[in-house]
Amino acid sequence: MLEYDFVSLETEWGTGYNLFGGVRIDTSGHRDIIVQRAAEGWRYVGWLPTTQRGTGQIDRIDLIFEREVPTP
Repeated sequence: MLEYDFVSLETEWGTGYNLFGGVRIDTSGHRDIIVQRAAEGWRYVGWLPTTQRGTGQIDRIDLIFEREVPTP
């Protein structure tokens, strides 16, 4: 059986516009969290936007981790 854990991260608004419009959105600390969780036996499986504006801009994401639960 698998168990899951979620870590929430705020996104930061960058500066500038790209060719298709919109601002750049950055995250910080995500790599450190993934490495730390891997050392604890968790496997990174993906991310989901948890707060998103009507314009599509993402304000918050969840990193998703899983690991095997030992069966008795």
